Amino acid sequence: MQKCRIIVDTNLWVSLLIGKRLSEVHSLCTSNTIDVYICNELKEEFIRIATEEKIRKYATDERLMQTLELMKASCISYNIGKVAVSYGLRDVNDLYLLSLADTVKADFILTGDKDLLSLQSHNQTKIVTYKEFTAIGNERKPIIH
Repeated sequence: MQKCRIIVDTNLWVSLLIGKRLSEVHSLCTSNTIDVYICNELKEEFIRIATEEKIRKYATDERLMQTLELMKASCISYNIGKVAVSYGLRDVNDLYLLSLADTVKADFILTGDKDLLSLQSHNQTKIVTYKEFTAIGNERKPIIH
């Protein structure tokens, strides 16, 4: 059985960093049925946002290091191939996510970004919230263990 290929958007990584749900993303990243893909652009954006003062007051250094270690140990790092084309994308800063999705042939991008969610899909990739993804997983057991 082929693993589900997903990309977790930076805003979701940051949300999980400052919230109480880091264990959920850990389960996602270490699942036997899911491969989570990242790229240098995603890691750089995460570090930039996670170290901003407005975020730092909610996230400890320990949680930041745990998140970065989880990315390193459990996610598949990929270099983006060619840049994607998306005529409906309102924020060009998100183009790297669509490019990564094309490069790895992702099944899903998980995000809370309304601009990305408005696309609903990009080529073979469905763009959904984390909550929608877990609901899909519950229908198709076992996506998340």
